[in-house]
Parts: sequence; C-alpha cells; structure tokens
Amino acid sequence: MTAADTSTWHVRETESVIVGNEALLGHSHQVVAMTRMRNEALILPDTLDYLADHVDAIIAYDDASTDETVDLLRAHPKVALIVANQAWERDIDARKRAEGRHRGLLLEMARAQLPHDWMFCFDPDERVTGDVRAYLGGLGPDVDALRVRLFDAYLTAEDQDPYTSDRALMDFRRFYGPEQRDILMFWRNRETIGFAEGDGRTPRGMTAVKTDLYCQHYGKSLSVDHWEETCDYYLQHFPYETYGAKWEARKGKAIHAESDFGNPLHEWGEGLFANAVPMPGAK
Repeated sequence: MTAADTSTWHVRETESVIVGNEALLGHSHQVVAMTRMRNEALILPDTLDYLADHVDAIIAYDDASTDETVDLLRAHPKVALIVANQAWERDIDARKRAEGRHRGLLLEMARAQLPHDWMFCFDPDERVTGDVRAYLGGLGPDVDALRVRLFDAYLTAEDQDPYTSDRALMDFRRFYGPEQRDILMFWRNRETIGFAEGDGRTPRGMTAVKTDLYCQHYGKSLSVDHWEETCDYYLQHFPYETYGAKWEARKGKAIHAESDFGNPLHEWGEGLFANAVPMPGAK
C-alpha cells in the first residue's frame, strides 16, 4: 500500500489523507503520537515542537479547522499523516460518537504505516512533564497503558497576560487547581487495544494500567478572550445538561482566586501534588 492509498482504511467521503513527512512511514518507532484537533493554530507551533522532543512521529485528525491548523501540521517534520475532515458535524450526539471513530482511524493508520512500541494520545493544550521517552522505555512488559495526572492551569489577577505563539506553553502559568484527573494518554501497540464508536479518547482492551507522570492542562488559561470563547463553544456545541450549564456559569469569570471547584490554587510542584483532589476524567 502506498503512503496515500486509503483503500484499506475506513476513510469517509468528507475526509482526505495528507502525507506529511513521508520519510517517517514504513519505519519502526518507539513512540508515535496521535491527536484530534480543530482550530489550534495559536498553540500548535509550540505543541509540535514540544512533541518533537518526546516522540518519533505524529499522526493527526483535523476536524474541519477554519484556521491554519492543517498547514502547520503539514509543514512540521515530525508529522507523518493527517486526516483532514472537510465537514463539521453539527449534530452534537453524532459529533461525540465520532470521536472514537476518528481516533480509531488514526490508530489503524499508525499501525499500518508507523509501527511503534507506544502510542501517545494527546490534546494540543496538554504538556506532560518529565522525560517521556526515557520513562516509557523503562516500563516493564507487564504494563499495558499509562494514565497521567492532569491539573488545570488558571488565569489569576497577577498572571493574566494572553498566550502568544512565540512562547513555550510548558510552565506558562504560575497557578494550578488541585483537581487531579487521571487521563489515559499512553498505551502499547497491542492488537487487543482499540476504539469503538463513542469511546472518546480512551480505548478499550487494556488489562494492566499504571498511573504516573504529571500533565499541565492549559485549556482554561490561554487568555481572557479564549476563556469566553471556550464558554460559548461548550454552550453552542455540547449538551446543556452535562457541559453547557457548567460553562454558562463560568462566563465572565476567567480570572480566578480559586479553582472552578472552590479549592485553593497552588504553584506547580510538590505542594500541588500533595493537595491533589481526585476528580472524574472530564475537564
């Protein structure tokens, strides 16, 4: 099968496969990263440069971006393949169900074209701290997958300058909420692990999952304007009962003195980790 031959993949009419760095295809890799995104041009240059230190290749699903996201992906030397969707799904339930299919397609393509030991499933606004490659290389064969402890960064009165694309996002904010969400981000390339429709970002088929490492999440702290846009996005594109009502209540409250859940904020480090409050996976 040639690099752009989609005949054996479950690609739909609205989707096209774009080859990035073709030299990455057909070679074995230690770590391959997969992501699903829409309109991430602001943070994407730093995201890709950050990933370049930790992974061998990247495969991405672009969900009908209207900015330069696809062009940025195509130009980066670590991006091997892009699935570009041309039609934004308006139906909320259908779009949520499609998340598992999108990631399942990426995993299928990666296994065929980018054979790997580990898959790293990330969102563009997440930064896992530490030496990811060395850590994964030190895990024994009995570990199938890894959950990472994720904490939200916050805008505060003394730290509210907007993020600009020439900055590194890692450690960009000073304060974080203590709410800890253990997000499954890494799994071995085993045929038993895969996605079904509606699975979201977590595949099924794992038997031994470890929790370790830490992740800074910046979805709430890029800028005041981005906070308001995020509130409106969830109001317009997600079920009101589960997402919309929560984000409607957050409008106009980008600057924080405490977390969204009423807990004290902490600087990144042991003080934050010692005061962690376990939470469900949703951000």
